Amino acid sequence: MELVFKALADEGRRRLLDALRERNGQNLQELCELLPELTRQGVTKHLRILEDANLVVTVRRGRHKLHYLNPVPINEIAERWLSNYERDKLRALSALKSALEDNDE
Repeated sequence: MELVFKALADEGRRRLLDALRERNGQNLQELCELLPELTRQGVTKHLRILEDANLVVTVRRGRHKLHYLNPVPINEIAERWLSNYERDKLRALSALKSALEDNDE
């Protein structure tokens, strides 16, 4: 679980995970376009950290290595930390927060 928290601590890695959530199965070149401020090696390092945390799974298709989001570790964290609370109340509070933030804009 420590590796998951470390992986999620970085904004760039969260952006990579968001991109894979939107469209799974992207190759390194596509993911590099999301982080133009980093070199190819930098993005590869981020992906390796995500793989070590089991948040990203890779599949080879010919010469290409495709990256897929694995949401299971994030769900396990949510289950561990939120299981002690009433989910309905948390959802209501989250919806209220979102509504208030939308009204501020």
